[in-house]
Amino acid sequence: QVQLVESGGGLVQAGGSLRLSCTGSGRAFSINPIAWYRQAPGKVRELVAAISVGDSTDYVESVKGRFTISRDNAKNTVYLQMNSLKPEDTAVYYCNQDKNYGSVWRWGQGTQVTVSS
Repeated sequence: QVQLVESGGGLVQAGGSLRLSCTGSGRAFSINPIAWYRQAPGKVRELVAAISVGDSTDYVESVKGRFTISRDNAKNTVYLQMNSLKPEDTAVYYCNQDKNYGSVWRWGQGTQVTVSS
């Protein structure tokens, strides 16, 4: 199936920025809607941003205006630009198929984002 590799996480102070990258193997990655998910300790995994093959986007209200999802299909890569980070954004971030479109693939390892106060 599709193999997913996330990168770009790190430790930043509140108000800082990070750009996450997700690379997926195979054609399926480039022809399906892709989303970023995150899971904080003790919380369920939630979808935070999604992008269609035509570059239309959708965001959960809590990140709207701060996060921007984009994709480069030629590189099989989806990005998440995160600005004005808040401590509540701290989580492991994953990418996968948009669950509202179809069943998700095997999850990758994710990338840790930690935002300090």
